[in-house]
Amino acid sequence: MTRFPLWAFAALFAALAFSVSAQDKKDQKAGGPPAMPVRAVPVKVGTVVNDISAVGSLIANESVVIRPEVAGRIKAIQFDEGQAVAKGAKLVLLDTSEVDAQLAGSSSDVRLQQARANRAEELFKQNFISQQALDDAREAFRKATARRTEDEVRLAKMEIRAPFAGIVGLRLVSPGAYVKAGEDLARLDAIDVIKLDFRIPEVFVGQVTKNQSVAVRVDAFPGQPFKGQVYALDTTLDDKTRTATLRARIPNPGGKLRPGMFARVLLTLGSRDKALLIPEQALVPRGDKNFVFRVVDGKAVMAAVEIGSRNPGEVEIVKGLAASDVVVTDGQMKLQNGAPVMVMSDKQPAAAPAK
Repeated sequence: MTRFPLWAFAALFAALAFSVSAQDKKDQKAGGPPAMPVRAVPVKVGTVVNDISAVGSLIANESVVIRPEVAGRIKAIQFDEGQAVAKGAKLVLLDTSEVDAQLAGSSSDVRLQQARANRAEELFKQNFISQQALDDAREAFRKATARRTEDEVRLAKMEIRAPFAGIVGLRLVSPGAYVKAGEDLARLDAIDVIKLDFRIPEVFVGQVTKNQSVAVRVDAFPGQPFKGQVYALDTTLDDKTRTATLRARIPNPGGKLRPGMFARVLLTLGSRDKALLIPEQALVPRGDKNFVFRVVDGKAVMAAVEIGSRNPGEVEIVKGLAASDVVVTDGQMKLQNGAPVMVMSDKQPAAAPAK
């Protein structure tokens, strides 16, 4: 019986093991894992507008309640409710008969005291009266003049005029009524320009500047947007809500907007050109981080990304992608990093070159 040396058996087993290993690799190469069908889109470059939504109230550009400064009986009302009036227009006239009589008396007293003062001047020059007598005559004339001026001011206050151009609201009194000083007669509003007050969270205060644009919508005109600009920011924040009050001006030539209306506000904080945008469904959140799968040479490559602003259906990527990248939008939840993929779409995007 022929015996083989041990080294010959060892060599034979090594050869057989190498042959099996090579065949296994060949089989795995021929029958490797199939490519995962996915859908993908190229990264879009566009403009991102940063804005925040808020609610607010409309107020008149100027507003005042018409009230008399003196008491009296209403002689005439010289405006129609809802009428546009010019600055200085007469609105309400009070009965002036009593004041007229007082003014006539004070005017007569002025003339008398002026004549006495003139005679005193002549007599003093001739040394017929003392300096004290001359001073008394002059003082009496000044007092009479002051009383006449007071009556003239009271007479002027019997005519209530519009302090600015605007629209008069509903009147609260009728002719012949006796009104007290300070009693409400009507409201006057200037609404050719309307003001808007609204609040924003504290975190956005540093991004607000003068003349930033706002878009406003009101329920009365649901299909019509109104444009305006911020012109003032309140100096103090609300310590309970941590919000700041902004005030904007909105042109209102047609008078459609009215004080007291509820407004939905969109405040534009700024915009960025050449921003990278991807569909929102391309994001793969894991923990507190976000990832996407790039299509590179037929394989899915996971990339960590940082997101910026969000728009309906889109999200801005500020870090982690380039404008030439293609990202998976459907099927990415089953992918692993480096897995082969087959893009299924009507028009396959060109894969980004390997980096």
